[in-house]
Amino acid sequence: EEDIYSDAEEIERKKILRCETTSSEHKLSVAPEMDILEYCRREWRGNTPVANKMRKGYEAVAQKFASIRRVRGDNYCALRATLFQALSQATQLPSWLQSEDLTMLSENLLSKYDWIKQWQLKEKLGRKMGKISDEIKEYLILLRKKWKTISEIKGPLEKQEACDKLFRNEEEEYRLYEALKFLMLNTAIKLYSDDKNGKRVPVFSWLLFARDTSSNPCQLMHNHLNHIGHSGGLEQVEMFLLAYTLQYTIQVYRLYKYNTDEFITLYPNDPEEDWPVVTLITEDDRHYNVPVSMCQETML
Repeated sequence: EEDIYSDAEEIERKKILRCETTSSEHKLSVAPEMDILEYCRREWRGNTPVANKMRKGYEAVAQKFASIRRVRGDNYCALRATLFQALSQATQLPSWLQSEDLTMLSENLLSKYDWIKQWQLKEKLGRKMGKISDEIKEYLILLRKKWKTISEIKGPLEKQEACDKLFRNEEEEYRLYEALKFLMLNTAIKLYSDDKNGKRVPVFSWLLFARDTSSNPCQLMHNHLNHIGHSGGLEQVEMFLLAYTLQYTIQVYRLYKYNTDEFITLYPNDPEEDWPVVTLITEDDRHYNVPVSMCQETML
């Protein structure tokens, strides 16, 4: 993908840095901590207007966070960064993961909506796929098990070690993302149904289904959710859907929006007061990293 923001020297330096990072991290999904200003200096050395804006953006983030952890930049990036942050600070199992209906969710939805049979599962999970409802049920149970285990760890270092271990297990990690995607579909179906039945729905729901490519949940699945992790990542309106599904506020420092009202964006922008907060950093609304080590916010 062409880098339209950097000069030639900067582009070449970034290529070398990516090679060094890839070889040294051994497929770590979330890299070790690095001083956030040092990271900025390595990434943005040029004198282009965009580089200057990025440096100022990172300086602003550094007033609240000392370090950054680089997140692997595949098409699961937004899910990976959000789930990593949520698990890193988890102290209890969310109510929606405690529901007895969770394990029957895939079977129940498939009995109502035949088109869900066309759900695209992540390939290369190491074994042949069985019934799609059984696969998704397994992923949802895994998500609940991992969240419960990590939330019960009291010591912050031990909790972080458990998160790091999970995000080194590629097979389990991708199953968790597929579980999140399916939960997002379930949320979208509920919102669509509520709107059709005259119930109040959040504004982003109207935007979600106002797109030509997702005028209903079936289109949303075919044209968007099925592509996440394969050929595309989350679009902005889908960040709202993810936040609403997790019942977390996702706070994002959008560095290219520095010095505007959109520099710090909340998904959703009118969150419930008791929703926990996770914080991410993005330079372009495509790739997300996670800030750490300093007055981490857990509530707005």
